[in-house]
Amino acid sequence: MIAAKVEGILWRHRELEEKMASPEVAADPSLLEKIGREYNGIARNLPVFKRYLELVKDIASARQIIADGSDADLAALAAEELADLEKEFPNCEERVKMLLVPRDPKDMKNAVLEIRAGTGGTEAGIFAADLYRMFTHFFERKGWETEVLSSSYGDMNAIKEIIVNVRGENAYGALKYESGVHRVQRVPLTEAQGRVHTSAASVAVFPEADEFEVQINPNDLRIDLYCSSGPGGQSVNTTYSAVRIMHVPTGLIVTCQDEKSQHKNKAKAMKVLQTRLYELELAKVEAEESAARKSMVSTGDRSAKIRTYNFPQNRVTDHRINLTLYNLDKFINGDMDEMVEALAIADLNERVKNSSEG
Repeated sequence: MIAAKVEGILWRHRELEEKMASPEVAADPSLLEKIGREYNGIARNLPVFKRYLELVKDIASARQIIADGSDADLAALAAEELADLEKEFPNCEERVKMLLVPRDPKDMKNAVLEIRAGTGGTEAGIFAADLYRMFTHFFERKGWETEVLSSSYGDMNAIKEIIVNVRGENAYGALKYESGVHRVQRVPLTEAQGRVHTSAASVAVFPEADEFEVQINPNDLRIDLYCSSGPGGQSVNTTYSAVRIMHVPTGLIVTCQDEKSQHKNKAKAMKVLQTRLYELELAKVEAEESAARKSMVSTGDRSAKIRTYNFPQNRVTDHRINLTLYNLDKFINGDMDEMVEALAIADLNERVKNSSEG
């Protein structure tokens, strides 16, 4: 049963390889990227899959030689080999089982990251800026590309809201567990008495919508142009370069004023709108899934407090998996790999368990 599934994956890998080489796919960058993500996801695990099939074949062959018994010396060698193969097989099979748990196809997508200041006044905005810097350093370590789609700043470079497009392999898969409320405990820059305060910022992560997944009717849009503004509301320029787009059927509104060009702002705003419409559809599916399976690291409840950053103790704690790391100084500078991997493993173990129970 497992061997048949593995062979099916190897066949899919060859099929994707042929598709990527076809002129039709090569001429469509969006489709090529999508197929390439699936291809690379399989390619990463090919050595494990191939070794598993080798073990299955070699174990069957050794047992056949032993059962035949016509050559005593050969049978003795086969028995020796079989002992080694059977020692290696359980670990390899366990790895394959883990890899065969259906992956969320959205994991390989690019991501859209939103950070918003929460309760705590200016300190919350400063913390939101710290989170943005933390994620930016993490992206650099991964070699991912980023583009700010929209941003709004307050005093002291505090972030009110920032929306970033993150492009890289498995970007959404790595970032999706970051959705929720992030809480900070520290002495704020604005605190004269040296008292520790608690404030928060919210993070939301969405898979980037491919163009062919969300079709937007231009007649459903209301587009307004206005002068962009800076902190305190003062006019930054006198041209109507800022863009506000309302999707009338859903009431969704997105704005962008980061660029000096009206056309660039409109393109960015459309990207955000496209992703939010896609996320609305996903939310319906996720609501049905969460009704059937409550995950400890679920990305569904974005109002849940998921993590605390305690600066006096140099501690970062993820409340979903009860993991505490005493390296906040490094963590806040992008060294997030241990936490990201722990969350992914917790989710995978849960899905393996549910898969075996099913």
